[in-house]
Amino acid sequence: MIRIVLSLVAPAVALLVLAAHFVRAQLMLPTIACVALIALLAVPRAWAARVVQVALVAGAVEWVRTLAMLLATRMALGQPHLRMTLILGVVALLTLASAMVFRSRALRSRYRLRG
Repeated sequence: MIRIVLSLVAPAVALLVLAAHFVRAQLMLPTIACVALIALLAVPRAWAARVVQVALVAGAVEWVRTLAMLLATRMALGQPHLRMTLILGVVALLTLASAMVFRSRALRSRYRLRG
């Protein structure tokens, strides 16, 4: 049980950070969706795991989109951008990687996933 809870920390944190991103952009519907997806982690069904995985991949795409927009703006204004690029790149990669925790034996068993 502890292994399952620890395995779900990464997706929960990734969704929480994504929710904070949407709050900052004043986008309430995606914010609510991220919080609902955190709650969905408690549903031990394959469809629930797949919905969260798809959302995390979409979240990684959102981080890359945000990175591209901010990078273009900073470059156009001649502002420093390396640190921001590294941070958002890592956030995008970690969000994408958090979708992969469902491949672990413990979570495959909990969510009744094939593979």
